[in-house]
Amino acid sequence: MTDEQTRPYDPTRPAPGPRLVAGRYLLLGELGRGGMGVVWRAQDQVIGRQVAIKELRLPDTEGQAVFSERVLREVRAGGRLNDPAVVTVFDVVTDNGTTFIVMELVEAPTLADLVRRQGPMPAAHVAVIGDRVLAALQAAHAAGIVHRDVKPANIMVAPDGRVKLTDFGIAHAIDDPRLTTSGVIVGSPAFMAPERVEGREAMPESDLWSLGATLFFAVEGIVAFERPTTAATLHAIMTEVPYLTRGQGPLAAAILGLLVAKPEARLTAPQARNLLATAAGQSPTPPSGSTAPALSTAPTRVAASPKRSRRGWWLAGAAVLTVAALVGGFFLGKPVWTPKADPQLQPTVTYGPGGFLKAEIGTYYRCFNAAVQQGAVISDDNSATCEKPHTLEVYDIGSVLPVESYTDDDAKVAAYPGLESASRLAEARCTASFHSSAVPEQQRTGLTYQAIVPTQQEWELVPTEDHRDYHRDFYCVLAKPGNAQIPAQITTKIK
Repeated sequence: MTDEQTRPYDPTRPAPGPRLVAGRYLLLGELGRGGMGVVWRAQDQVIGRQVAIKELRLPDTEGQAVFSERVLREVRAGGRLNDPAVVTVFDVVTDNGTTFIVMELVEAPTLADLVRRQGPMPAAHVAVIGDRVLAALQAAHAAGIVHRDVKPANIMVAPDGRVKLTDFGIAHAIDDPRLTTSGVIVGSPAFMAPERVEGREAMPESDLWSLGATLFFAVEGIVAFERPTTAATLHAIMTEVPYLTRGQGPLAAAILGLLVAKPEARLTAPQARNLLATAAGQSPTPPSGSTAPALSTAPTRVAASPKRSRRGWWLAGAAVLTVAALVGGFFLGKPVWTPKADPQLQPTVTYGPGGFLKAEIGTYYRCFNAAVQQGAVISDDNSATCEKPHTLEVYDIGSVLPVESYTDDDAKVAAYPGLESASRLAEARCTASFHSSAVPEQQRTGLTYQAIVPTQQEWELVPTEDHRDYHRDFYCVLAKPGNAQIPAQITTKIK
């Protein structure tokens, strides 16, 4: 069904009478209506099954020929897709000059309905919904189809757990000429990707951004970019960054990664599905250089060696920001990521064997008299009391794998996720934490920050009696230009 089906079927609603469409489909009652027409519940008199029929209205901006072509395109698009999360299109018929599309009947509320009635949804539930919609989008994109209007009102969620992505009526086949009227916005403004606001053609990455905005709505209960007017909404999409307050862990990482402004820097569908699977408590696809692992956006404790104190302080990353486009190269032993969006963010470097530097950061010391330089060592030996002058401050620690994995055999066999994936996700976390309350806003001026990630050799080191932990964490560090002294602790302590 389409986004016109915005309210569930009410059996007490008067039926339209014995109206028979195309001599086959008996209309039983109205399911919903919207700008593109009315959706009816109907009985297929030939097969005997109930279906949903979309009665299309002729838009004032289009001629009959163009409109008919759009209808045929919808049928072709739906017919090319074979995924459990895609509403099936059965037929298209014309009756007395009106076009009807016959579709699978799905009796379920939309995601928009559920959130408005019940409020923000649990993270694991949102992750499952996101994963299933992503599967449908992957099928569509593989067939050369861009949905162009992914939003909560176009996602149906049944009580039995089924999820359906609806309304491929404005889907755009990549290999077809553009059929929309010049200057007309096709899609819902609050869920429209930045590149489309700029006037660029819709692309698969545009659907992924819209899904990110949809998942934000599901977990937070508000539309991230919706403003009183369309113009203000589009301006917000281009200039503002939403904050997550309820979403944490891999789900937040997926949403942030999908909402990256530049399409080329956005998470891919496989990367996002890995994060969503982890958030849903499922096993993600085995990581590779092109597949993103799960990344927790909540503070992560590193298991301490028996020789080290377990006292420490942990930073809250409750308020997080969308990370802007990141571009650059990846070279082992050198800065591996050269960001351009934030001048305070420095190139990511590696630690461990074959890396840019060595880092042995435990659970107690967070301030050091050291610098991020080629061959440098950051360890207890050059640690400092945070209340006294120091040159380097660790303000966040994250795990590339869920923290629970460190307690089971998965940690022993987990494959290295690839330097690109680890670097991209570490920068997302470090940027989010830097712009959160962890680093007070009034303290940020004059600071630089960067991520330090493990090399593959460090990742694969087997723990010994003296060093019992896997070193698979990344570190976010603060410094001043020229390695100048930081007079006192900057970051916020969370007790």
